[in-house]
Amino acid sequence: MYYSARALYSRKVNFKNVLGQSVSGRQLVRAIAYGITTEEAHEGEFHEALSGQGFEVKTKPLQTFIGGQKKGDWDVGIATDILRLEPKIDVAVLVCGDGDFVPMVEFAKEKGLRVEVIGFRESTSKNLIESADSFFDLSSNPKQFLLQDVKKPPRRKVKIIS
Repeated sequence: MYYSARALYSRKVNFKNVLGQSVSGRQLVRAIAYGITTEEAHEGEFHEALSGQGFEVKTKPLQTFIGGQKKGDWDVGIATDILRLEPKIDVAVLVCGDGDFVPMVEFAKEKGLRVEVIGFRESTSKNLIESADSFFDLSSNPKQFLLQDVKKPPRRKVKIIS
């Protein structure tokens, strides 16, 4: 969602409001956010903010392969967590647009789990939308689900006299 919001709107996602939409008056069992860590460690504040909003944050390091290709992928971890939680929950809400989750969604539904998908319609796989029990489009209300740009004050020129 982070990258979709940046690409579509040049803004950041309001994950607190997305969590509220996900729960929609139901009892929250667990909210898990999946992140990647890099050697530069710029994502620490973001992960802390998610944790402060009620998310359990799981991270793993970005993998770098021979030739310089990089990969940070949580697909198997997310699918495993959903299926591991299946006996304890009635609904799984997947905040993602990746069509790779279609087989997992179909399998979870066969097990009796209701699977809802939340994402930006423009960047969510049509097959994922069709396989889910319901789809909520974050683009339907960008003011609610995107953070307002925080403008930094202009830099002042300072002259030091000694």
